Amino acid sequence: MLAAGIALGTAELLAALFGPGSSPIVAVGGAAVDASPEWLKSFAIRTFGAHDKVALLIGIGVVLIVVVSVLGAASGRRPRLGIVGSVVLGAIGAAAAVSRPANDLADAIPSIAGAAAGVVAFRWLRAAAGMPEEAAPDSDPEPVPSPTIRGYDRRRFLRTGVAAAGIAVVSGGLGRLLTSRANAAASRATATIPVPADGGPPAPEGSDLDVPGVAPFVTPNADFYRVDTALFVPAIDAATWTLRVHGMVDREITLGFDELLARPMIERDITLACVSNEVGGPYVGNARWIGAPLADLLHEAGVQAEASQIVSRSADGFTIGTPTAVVMDGRDAMLAVSMNGEPLPLEHGFPVRMVVPGLYGYVSATKWLVELELTTLDAYDAYWIQRGWAKEAPIKTQSRIDTPADGAGLAPGVVAVAGVAWAQHRGIESVEVMVDDGAWEEAELGTADTIDTWRQWVHRWDAPPGSHRLAVRATDGEGETQTAGRAAPFPDGATGHHTIFVDVS
Repeated sequence: MLAAGIALGTAELLAALFGPGSSPIVAVGGAAVDASPEWLKSFAIRTFGAHDKVALLIGIGVVLIVVVSVLGAASGRRPRLGIVGSVVLGAIGAAAAVSRPANDLADAIPSIAGAAAGVVAFRWLRAAAGMPEEAAPDSDPEPVPSPTIRGYDRRRFLRTGVAAAGIAVVSGGLGRLLTSRANAAASRATATIPVPADGGPPAPEGSDLDVPGVAPFVTPNADFYRVDTALFVPAIDAATWTLRVHGMVDREITLGFDELLARPMIERDITLACVSNEVGGPYVGNARWIGAPLADLLHEAGVQAEASQIVSRSADGFTIGTPTAVVMDGRDAMLAVSMNGEPLPLEHGFPVRMVVPGLYGYVSATKWLVELELTTLDAYDAYWIQRGWAKEAPIKTQSRIDTPADGAGLAPGVVAVAGVAWAQHRGIESVEVMVDDGAWEEAELGTADTIDTWRQWVHRWDAPPGSHRLAVRATDGEGETQTAGRAAPFPDGATGHHTIFVDVS
C-alpha cells in the first residue's frame, strides 16, 4: 500500500506538468463514467445528487485499496506478483488517460512513471523489511516454519515506511496543489464583466411570492444545481482561453476572452433544467446571465445552409450537440460570462459557457467552452447521444410542490401548498392543484418575468384532518397541459404530475 501511495503521488506530481486529465485517478474515473450503463448513471444522480463524483472517487479508492492489499498479501513470498501488479495498474491508468477525448499519447507518461516509481518503492520497502528476493523457479526452498522474517529490523522498516508515506503524501499533495484551481480562481477574481449593452430589467414585483419553503425566484450561485461529467472542475485561466468557431462556416473565427468581453452583451433571466431531473426533482434553477449573443457570432462566421448542428466542446473534451435552427430563431442563446452579477463560478463554466433557453442542458449548456463546430445532425453524435439520449430535447412542461414536504404532518386549517413551474421559451399560463380525488383548483401565480423563466405558485388549502394526496400540474403558454403519464428521464425528460402525501391531525 505504501508503494501504491508513492506510485499515485508520483503520477499526480507529473500530472501537474501534463495536465489534470493525465492524472490516473481522473482518467480512470472519467473512463468509468463513460463506460457506466445508463441505469447506473441515473442511480448515482438520484442517490448521491451533487456528490456523485465524490462517491465515484471514494469507490475508486476503495477498489484500489482492496487490489493492492491482495497484491501485497500474494507477493509476500513472490515479489514478482507485486511488480507485475504495479505494471498492470500503471497500464490501466495509461490506457485510460490516452482514451480521454482531450488527451494524447503524452498523457500516459504520469501513469507509466508512477508505476515505475511504485516498483522501485516496492523493492526498496521489501529490502528495508529484510525480505528475501524471490526464489528461482527450479529451486526448492525450505518452508519457513515461523512468520518471523529473517533479517527483519523493525526500526529500519518503521523509518523507511514513514519516509515512504511522507514521499507519497508530499508528492501527491504537491501535484494536487499544482493542478489546483488557484490560477483559475485568481483569474476569475480579476475578471471584470462589462455593463451589458442590452441590460435586463429587474425581476418584476410579485415574481417572488415569499412563501416559506419555496425555491427563491433567483437561485443563488451556491445553490444552483450541478450535473456534469467532470470529476475535477477544469481550471482555466481566462488570459489563455480561446474559442474557435469552425466547420461549415464561411470564415473561421478565434476569440480570446478580452475580445469576447468587447462584444455587445445582453443580460437575461433564464431558467436551466437537467434532463436527468425526476418529476419533482431539484435539478432546475433560475439565474440572471450576462453574455454575448451566440447568433451574432455565428452570423459573422457565415453559417452554411446545410449546417444543422452546432457541436460545442468543453476544455475536457466533453461534447454537446445543439440544433442550429434553435440557436438562430431569435431566442436569447448566449456565450455567458456572468451569473447572478458575478463572473461565472468555476463549477458553472468559468470563463465561458453556453446558455440556450428552452433546451435541456445536455443539448445546450456546455460549460468551460472552447470550441464550436458547425456540422449536420446526421454527421455527428455528441457525448450523451452516443449513450442513447434523444438528439433533440426541448424542455417539457413541469411543476413541483416545494411545500409542504412529502410525508409532512400538518395541523388542520389553511395550508400554503406552493412551488414552482417551468416551460422555458413557452412560459407558464396556469397551475392547478388537486387534493385526493377532487377537482383541479387553480393556484395563484407569481408575476411572470419572461417566457424563459419559471414561475412560483401557491394554493391556499383548508386542510381537514386525515391523510391526503396532493398533486400539481401546469399549463404552458401554448395551451398545452402537463401530462399525467409517468415517464422516467431517459431518453428525453421525465413526465408526470408531482404528487405528495401529507397527514393532517
